[in-house]
Amino acid sequence: MDTGLQQRLDEMLQDQSWREPHQLGRRIDMQEQWERAFVHAGDCLEPSLQKRGEALMIELEATNRRLYDVIRADIRHGQGANSLLQWAAAMPRHGDEESYDLLDALVSGVLDLAEPGDVPELGAEMVFYQPTPARHIFDFIARASIGDQDTVIDLGSGLGHVTLLTAVCTPARCLGIELQAAYVASARQCAQALNLRNAAFIEQDVRLARLSEGTVFYLYTPFTGTILRAVLDMLKHEAEGRGIRLCTLGPCTEILAREPWLMMEAVSHRGSVALFRSR
Repeated sequence: MDTGLQQRLDEMLQDQSWREPHQLGRRIDMQEQWERAFVHAGDCLEPSLQKRGEALMIELEATNRRLYDVIRADIRHGQGANSLLQWAAAMPRHGDEESYDLLDALVSGVLDLAEPGDVPELGAEMVFYQPTPARHIFDFIARASIGDQDTVIDLGSGLGHVTLLTAVCTPARCLGIELQAAYVASARQCAQALNLRNAAFIEQDVRLARLSEGTVFYLYTPFTGTILRAVLDMLKHEAEGRGIRLCTLGPCTEILAREPWLMMEAVSHRGSVALFRSR
């Protein structure tokens, strides 16, 4: 086992091109390879080889961190859209609806969200939180034609990935509404660190929220049953006075597709975000 790992490590160290900033995907793949190797080898790994592998991992992480810091500085100075959208276009995308890929690793490094504190047990009809995969967020941003007159509201925003990335990449006012205080605290801290003045987060039950300023609403199936029904009725009421748009991902898409007051803007293939407009 050590012989094979030694050869792979030598090959990685001989080709220094992975140090180039644009080789982020390759560096992440290298990190994942060595993490799997360490887990598989356990205590059987020869100490000197383990030390060399750990040194490589440290250098890979430091190289990635320098890249993330450059993008974070761009965001703080209002240039983040160009940086992030270029990377989003360049990174390979794969996987099914809920899987994560290299783009998520980039977003995680750039946002650098603080680990949330304790989160209370979920109530009935609340869905266990997982972030929207980054490729779906950038797909939403690309397709939703979001402008400076829009207010984008993420209903059940979790740690704020949709709100934060939309605030970076568009001129819209972006608002995340989230019940869990620990998630809201992490999201607010990130928005402040990135100087995102068009991003805000509210700790609140969505059913009690004021939605009158929203023009675009996002739902990654944060709740089901009667809660979802109540929120859809609220949105229908808002649509009676003005046109609104909704973007969905996950099982709630099929429910919204049956709402007579909504029409799907384009046929959505399974596993992608769906865009709706009020009639």
